[in-house]
Amino acid sequence: MTILYDLCGIGNAITDVLAKVSFEFLESQGLVAGSMTLIDEDRAHALRQAVQIEGETGGGSVANTCVVAAQFGARVAYLGKVAGDAAGKAFAQDIRQCGVNFPSAPLDGRLGANLSTANCIVMITPDGQRTMCTFLGACTEFTPDDVLEDVLAASSVVYLEGYLFDPPHAQEAFRRAATLAHNAGRQVALSLSDPFCVGRHREAFLDLVRGHIDILFANENEICSLYQTENFETAAGHVAEDTNFAALTRSEKGSVIIRSGERINVAPVPTQVVDTTGAGDAYAAGFLVGLTSNRTLEESGRLASLAASEVISHYGARPLSNPWKDMGV
Repeated sequence: MTILYDLCGIGNAITDVLAKVSFEFLESQGLVAGSMTLIDEDRAHALRQAVQIEGETGGGSVANTCVVAAQFGARVAYLGKVAGDAAGKAFAQDIRQCGVNFPSAPLDGRLGANLSTANCIVMITPDGQRTMCTFLGACTEFTPDDVLEDVLAASSVVYLEGYLFDPPHAQEAFRRAATLAHNAGRQVALSLSDPFCVGRHREAFLDLVRGHIDILFANENEICSLYQTENFETAAGHVAEDTNFAALTRSEKGSVIIRSGERINVAPVPTQVVDTTGAGDAYAAGFLVGLTSNRTLEESGRLASLAASEVISHYGARPLSNPWKDMGV
């Protein structure tokens, strides 16, 4: 089948609610700085009332990656579940306006118990770190039937979001997606997404990484959580044994790319950190755009670092400018 898309992302379709908060506020709410916590709709409403909202945007980790990749000029599709409510319609309109094909059908209210579209309250502390509370809503109804075979078969890389592992049908959907992609001769990438998410599903993630994933993305905390170690080098050693290809980010230390025994260290692009929301998402976008446009690992890593640097220099998870145009992308 002809390749129509460089990238097809599968993830939680979420609207992001951005708010600046103090460290004391996080403590008062019993939240761990830098983590993602699943909450119900009542707590989501209470948190919205307790913070000063800076803005609301289309979001979701892999959705953000897809938008950034499209800004690079890549051909991109995205699969995710929204409700037929105003937020769901706004999400669909937003991601399509960003140049991403979004063929997923909205949730049928008869099957979804009147679930609303998911939202994530992103609380940003003075150090730029983000702490997220997510109400999954309609995302919990993403099933293997939502994995569209024709879209995956037409995509060079299928990129899976670790956050989507929490809903009940998602693990089955991931395995279906990986099988369909591999049957079509495509590559499958995975983001571990969050160390607490990894902790909830460690054995399932390990099985997925070892048996179904071609390219693994993780930050230092996530990869250490996967292998239950506090030492990055120990975790990197394990990942080199479990998969042929991994891109591991380390914040101000840059990133490490491991492929078939080769290891490349990528320097970060210096910037003033305002909000780390979406840094890993942007990094993955730059890296995958580099790979699918036949750039070297070094060039792909540079694009990834540049995209991440732009995103963390302002509030919000999506770029405000396109500095990579100067690199001839």
